[in-house]
Amino acid sequence: MISTDDLDTLKRWAQELKVTYPMLSDGTGGVAEAYGVMMPGHKLAMRTTFVIDKSGAIRNIQQGNEAIDTSGALAACERVSHAKAGENK
Repeated sequence: MISTDDLDTLKRWAQELKVTYPMLSDGTGGVAEAYGVMMPGHKLAMRTTFVIDKSGAIRNIQQGNEAIDTSGALAACERVSHAKAGENK
């Protein structure tokens, strides 16, 4: 997970939520800007989930409420995984 929040905030969230995955701070907003999800005039990124394959290609994007519900991203990961398995046959 990448957030525009600072490290201290992310550390607190990780402890409160007992997070077991990496949380990275994009305090400058550079990553959000590069992916086109920075809200104009704010230091906030739109809530967005990107499914990125091993070659670095973006395979799926979900924003807003869709990004909160992980089922769409999980389905996209399954599609990417099955597509790659089919290529290896």
